[in-house]
Amino acid sequence: MLSKAFRKAGEFATATANAIARRNLVSSGGGVSTETADVVVIGAGVVGLAVAREFALKGRDVLVVEAATTFGTGTSSRNSEVIHAGIYYPPQSLKAVLCVRGRELLYKYCSDRGIPHKQLGKLIVATRVSEISKLEQILKRGIENGVEDLRMAEGSLAMEMEPELHCVKALLSPSSGIVDSHAFMLSLVGDAENFGTTISYNTIVIGGQVEDNSLHLQVSESKDLENHAGESTTQPQLVIIPKIVINSAGLSALHLAKRFQGLNHRFIPASYFARGCYFTLSNTKSPFSHLIYPIPEDGGLGVHVTLDLNGQVKFGPDVEWIDDVDDISSFLNRLDYSVNAERSSRFYPEIRKYFPNLRDGSLEPGYSGIRPKLSGRGQLASDFVIQGENIHGIPGLVNLFGIESPGLTSSLAIAEYLVSKFAG
Repeated sequence: MLSKAFRKAGEFATATANAIARRNLVSSGGGVSTETADVVVIGAGVVGLAVAREFALKGRDVLVVEAATTFGTGTSSRNSEVIHAGIYYPPQSLKAVLCVRGRELLYKYCSDRGIPHKQLGKLIVATRVSEISKLEQILKRGIENGVEDLRMAEGSLAMEMEPELHCVKALLSPSSGIVDSHAFMLSLVGDAENFGTTISYNTIVIGGQVEDNSLHLQVSESKDLENHAGESTTQPQLVIIPKIVINSAGLSALHLAKRFQGLNHRFIPASYFARGCYFTLSNTKSPFSHLIYPIPEDGGLGVHVTLDLNGQVKFGPDVEWIDDVDDISSFLNRLDYSVNAERSSRFYPEIRKYFPNLRDGSLEPGYSGIRPKLSGRGQLASDFVIQGENIHGIPGLVNLFGIESPGLTSSLAIAEYLVSKFAG
């Protein structure tokens, strides 16, 4: 359990969505204090929050450490907000199993708590005859993954459902939908805190060291890392010795793992970053009532149509590979999220394959997100990687690598999975 001294190591007020004061775990004293903890979750994205909630529900004393000023500022708030059915992923992969289970858990969670969501359904479309075989492969894979409500539709029927659509054949996924990801994360925060979880924002894990058969986490205030970003090393202000560490740091999870002295680097996969930009449809009523997806492309699912809960149409994301992201930039989320309006020139021809009536000048820059990928250009898409002691040999450490799409959909299932395997 967290010691009283640790809980009272100092307090600060931070601007969170619900304006609740959080505790700062960093001592203001001159030395480096050491404190013990039960479960430490690194990262307050949607997966980290779901994991913290699940451990807390099981009676564990949970601490969440987040570098930003509030929760969900990275990949969790920069995505399509789609509830995926579980169609695309290799059978028995973690993505397949956890997406199908996670979708079930997410719909129930949102329904029980009144979180805004909508089961719109998705049409995956073949716009050329040559793509029909790929569509049939997607159907076969979805069935193997346990997505039981899929059905193939002739182009004429799909275009009757969506008059602005052009396709020769389509795969209908009725169980796909959308969710208000911020409301979902806010609910997870409330649940976790109601069961005793402490969340410390503006607090960053800068490294760790294996001592006495356990991982000692080195912790500082985020501003301290910002002030010393040009230095090769930053002295910690606090050392935490937890029983369980969940590295759910998202974009910085791999870079952080490399700073865990005693963790063999052969267990740390190569990292790749892909930026995806979204454009919105301006000054017009939504032309679609379903999510519309093309055949998947290298690095993503293609420039697709997403509707938000206000009916606004979003197109995206595309795939732009980013090179040379350093660890400090990933720790502090100092990444370029700007959307160049000129990228719309690449969107128009892709969208017009299935939406031929898209008018020139109707796309406006929206937002972008960056995906923490474990596979690069031209490589087969990788699975989620969940590493425990049985893999890397460090007691209590669980690394979550490559948690990109369908991470939002899978979040509750990932949490369920981790507690079942690692709660002890």
